[in-house]
Amino acid sequence: ETDAQAEAARLAAARRDALEALTADLRAEMGQQQAQLDAAQTRLTEAEETRLVEAEAARLLRERLEGADTELTAMTLALEERRREAEETLTLLAAANAARDDAQTQAQVQLTEAERQAALLAAAQAQLDEQEGLTTDSQRRVAALNEQVAQLRAQLGSLQALLDAAGDEQADAELRVSDLGQQLNAALVRAAEATRAQLALEEEARLRAEAEAQDLTRYRSEFFGRLSQILSGREGVQVVGDRFVFQSEVLFAQGEATLSEAGRQQIGGLAQLLTDIADEIPPEIDWIIRVDGHTDGLRLSGTGRYADNWELSQGRALAVVRYLTEDLGFPDNRLAPTGFADTRPIASEDTPEGRALNRRIELKLTER
Repeated sequence: ETDAQAEAARLAAARRDALEALTADLRAEMGQQQAQLDAAQTRLTEAEETRLVEAEAARLLRERLEGADTELTAMTLALEERRREAEETLTLLAAANAARDDAQTQAQVQLTEAERQAALLAAAQAQLDEQEGLTTDSQRRVAALNEQVAQLRAQLGSLQALLDAAGDEQADAELRVSDLGQQLNAALVRAAEATRAQLALEEEARLRAEAEAQDLTRYRSEFFGRLSQILSGREGVQVVGDRFVFQSEVLFAQGEATLSEAGRQQIGGLAQLLTDIADEIPPEIDWIIRVDGHTDGLRLSGTGRYADNWELSQGRALAVVRYLTEDLGFPDNRLAPTGFADTRPIASEDTPEGRALNRRIELKLTER
């Protein structure tokens, strides 16, 4: 039976280790996915910065293009003004030619007006020469303006080409950003799935632990119910809550940690009940019976076998455990001796009766 219980305990430990390893693997996978998520976010941030720089360059190009359009419009207006002035000059020239023709006609008709007409003709010729000079200068200005317009149109074509290239690069950047966003979404989905899996495992472990705790509570209730029946009417032994208590005077001589014959009989009377309870508890519940030693607040002299109450309380708890395991064959992996000295009194230390109640051995069925 002891080998079967040990094997069951090892199987329970192996299942627990496997569950912990699976949880560790899931957490490691979540860490890797988080690292991938951080890397994707970093790449997305870089792509966003690149897209913003390209957008700023495109904006500057658009502003430059708008300035070029404004300048071209102004020069076109100036060119139209020069053309209008040239047309007015040509109109004046035509009028001068008409005046000259009229003067010649009148000279032929009225010879007496020849000198006056000659003067008018000379004046008209002078005005005509002046207007012709103005027309030549206007033509040169128009040619210069046409050349400037051609240059502006060439610059406008270059700017448009740059703008188109910037638009293509921006479109590529947006595609890269979209791809990174899809990768990020996929990583988030994988992280969410891993989180759900981990939560499911944790919920399963919690439910299993709750079930085990409920089972242990039921066995503990049955355990202490039987103890109450067995210990009914015995002096110095009682059940208190979730533990049963032996007064030290029932088990040990004063200042000693060796079980008396009466103490051996008291502990032996419980051994069969402890074994029956141990056989009924399922192997997946990792339980122990904790044996707690307590003393009163009186200090030891320090010259005896035990230097202080800590050693005495620990020695008494250990004496009970050794008697159960070595003499009565109770599994040693289900017992835990603990000494508390005088740190947990249950009665006043001001009276002999209170100090007697504080000197005790408590057994408690609990989880490991």
